[in-house]
Amino acid sequence: MRTAIVIPARFASTRLPGKPLLRDTGKYLIQHVYEQACRSKADAVIVATDDVRIANAVRSFGGRVAMTRDDHPSGTDRVAEVAASLEADIIVNVQGDEPMIEAASLDLLASLLTTNETAPMATLATPIGSIDLWRDPNCVKVVCDEQGNALYFSRSPIPYVRDGEPNFASGRFQQHLGLYAYRRSFLMQLAKLPPTPLEQLEKLEQLRVLAHGYRIQVGTVAHAHRGVDTPEDYRRFVESVRAAA
Repeated sequence: MRTAIVIPARFASTRLPGKPLLRDTGKYLIQHVYEQACRSKADAVIVATDDVRIANAVRSFGGRVAMTRDDHPSGTDRVAEVAASLEADIIVNVQGDEPMIEAASLDLLASLLTTNETAPMATLATPIGSIDLWRDPNCVKVVCDEQGNALYFSRSPIPYVRDGEPNFASGRFQQHLGLYAYRRSFLMQLAKLPPTPLEQLEKLEQLRVLAHGYRIQVGTVAHAHRGVDTPEDYRRFVESVRAAA
């Protein structure tokens, strides 16, 4: 099965404008993401953007880019537009602000669909190790059934422990990571599904999939990959790159 990684990237960002083109490491931030994706086993890696500045930057380092419409409500819709013209069975969606994503995680994500023929979509999670993170609404939690299918995603602390305290060693408490793999045929359907009440309440797009009766297979990795959302996040990333040089 052929796999393509699509990296949606936009110039506008409330907390860090122009984020993909930040270059304090000597490389664009989007270049770091692209190069990490290229270390995976994917057959193709493509940046999807509606901004000519980002497109030119990607071309400058030899990357592949696809221009998209500028009216997409989400990154998933942008990925779907690009996927419509690709000859690939599996589409992996990697956010353009994940410069430390590991190739092994991307390969695991794609393998969840190659080994489970009934799952239309897959994502990743990592164990939660502290009660503060479990309670943090910015940490999205996921609970799964015995086959590793997502039952629900929430910003609330789930599963709720009625008696006693959470046993984080049990593996039942997991943080959802915002990486997705889709069968291409399903992604084309997903882009047409209307929003659902649960999705709108929690502000979690993946709940649309569950609410419409589809399954999401969840794989587990050892740790979360820190993204770049704020100037402080970017400063830490730059320091880590310089320290490793």
